[in-house]
Amino acid sequence: MNRTIFVTGCILGALAVALGAFAAHGLEKLVDTAAIDTFQTGVRYQMYHALVLLILGKLGQLPDTRKRWIFYALLTGILLFSFSIYFLATNELTSFDFRTIGFITPVGGVFLMVGWGLLGFGCLRYFD
Repeated sequence: MNRTIFVTGCILGALAVALGAFAAHGLEKLVDTAAIDTFQTGVRYQMYHALVLLILGKLGQLPDTRKRWIFYALLTGILLFSFSIYFLATNELTSFDFRTIGFITPVGGVFLMVGWGLLGFGCLRYFD
């Protein structure tokens, strides 16, 4: 499980760098500044949580069952929160109106908060 968590953090971190570069250099001619700022918010949150996954994968004090719950909560949160933001920010570039599924962004945020809560509780419980 530790390897899966760590590798997932690496992949999501690398993807955040690529998406950030795309936002800075590829989107500027396609969408307005507000949409780029929104896109960058998704990149930032993805990177923050990719770094947390790297740390989580190396935490020896937490049992694997606890790590698994934290991992799934954070991964679900990243996918729902950041990726919905990417789609919403680039909404004008597609024929599908992503605003119809915009409600998943706050659901993703809740999953991120749950992941942080589980991590905090786990650290209080299992760390000396």
